[in-house]
Amino acid sequence: MSMTSHIDRSVAEARFRDVFAHLGEITAYARRRGSHDPDAIAAEAMTIAWRRLADVPTDDARPWLFATARNLLHDERRRRSQLAALADAPERASVELWQPATLDQEVTAALTSLSLADREALLLVAWEDLSPALAARAFGIREATFRVRLHRARRRFKEALARSPAPAEHTSSHQITLEER
Repeated sequence: MSMTSHIDRSVAEARFRDVFAHLGEITAYARRRGSHDPDAIAAEAMTIAWRRLADVPTDDARPWLFATARNLLHDERRRRSQLAALADAPERASVELWQPATLDQEVTAALTSLSLADREALLLVAWEDLSPALAARAFGIREATFRVRLHRARRRFKEALARSPAPAEHTSSHQITLEER
């Protein structure tokens, strides 16, 4: 092995260690979006990141990793739907890409009433703690476009909460979704 290839491999390995540091965040992302095997989704996202390391942004890999994990989740759901169809089992045609887990009923109902794109915009900012600039990269759109989408999603979310039959006390955990960054 030449000295240059050894240095190149060392640089790549160091770079991948930085990317791999986000494994837990990607696993949590997949878990919150209802993956049957969030560890496998995260592992596959990391495998893809290793193979395409030159494509992974150096400043913050999370948007790229979230986009990759989202695509893997779509594939997982498509396979589940196909298997369910083969088994003649009832399965929803449109599978959700999030799990309400421990949210209160009003918040869950408001989020469920949103489009998938609106919901994902809110969740990337609120749950995944991405800035609008980084969330825009995860969506593959310009930051200005994402900010408009996020603004509209927040407005729709507030309207949906206001329509809820028994308005709940909105705690600080709900406020992050509503705050402008």
